[in-house]
Amino acid sequence: MMQFYKKRDFGTFITDSFTFFKLYGKNYFKNFILLNGLLLILMVVVIIFGYKEFLGAFFGSTMGGQSYYFEQFLNDNLGMLILCGVLLFILSTALMTINFLFPVFYMKRIAEGKTDIKADDLLSDFKSNGKKLAAAYFGLTFLVLPVAFVIFGISYILIFVIIGLVLMLFVGPTLLNIIIFLCFDYFNGKRGFFESLSYAVRSQFSYPNGREKSPYWKYWGATTIMTVLFYIVSIFFSSVPMILFFMKLSTTAPDAQFESDPFKGSFGILFFVIYGISSIISTLLMNVLYINSGLMYYDSRTDLHQKMELAEIDTIGINE
Repeated sequence: MMQFYKKRDFGTFITDSFTFFKLYGKNYFKNFILLNGLLLILMVVVIIFGYKEFLGAFFGSTMGGQSYYFEQFLNDNLGMLILCGVLLFILSTALMTINFLFPVFYMKRIAEGKTDIKADDLLSDFKSNGKKLAAAYFGLTFLVLPVAFVIFGISYILIFVIIGLVLMLFVGPTLLNIIIFLCFDYFNGKRGFFESLSYAVRSQFSYPNGREKSPYWKYWGATTIMTVLFYIVSIFFSSVPMILFFMKLSTTAPDAQFESDPFKGSFGILFFVIYGISSIISTLLMNVLYINSGLMYYDSRTDLHQKMELAEIDTIGINE
């Protein structure tokens, strides 16, 4: 069984992340799909049926020089687009919250010595933490993530100045770690939401005892490496729909490319289905980043390391 509450160095975070999936990956993703499958399917359906016509009208009119057609489409279908937008927002934020919290409950059970984890076990964890779950949803959706997007956005704008590239390199991984630490701490202790948020920020730069050197560089380095690996793999899948789109254009007569909806017919369905599948794959791949940051959280809890080690020794003695 994997030990979570222990000190790790930069390289160990990366190797232990892959070790985690080697040991628990099959069970982890099976439960993840069981709990998130419906939300994922609903989100893909909203994208396919809600925005297929919208994108078709946009490309068909804008690139065909018929902007009035797109404006008319917006006027005629504004209600449907708003409804789809609201549904997509609710589904995506709910999925986001579950994505952040799923590894929290799963790793917590593993850390407690559980091995054969079932979807019902994790579902009961979500139900038993209903109030905290609601607080986490609203706190993440309307406070933490908007602030994170603003900070990241400012860094992105400053990319026109050389310092922006440096800021983005550090801001992205640090913000991701803070959000994951917040989720882990809020559901692994008795601290309130804002207390956990405070801990999530402070623990990026120092251990609780304040006597050891800052863990920032190993946290940032491991997250940066894993993020680069994630983007390399996810870009491969996300590029497939665009390749199909440009192949469609190359096989269409130039004078007829944008006279009609480019997503019309079987091609449109194929495009959005593949887009949905690539989105699902990217969602699954994000769990590698969550687990990596989760291991960092357990590394930060130096106050529990010795206590957990003694508990494991006692367990071994009982088993013998």
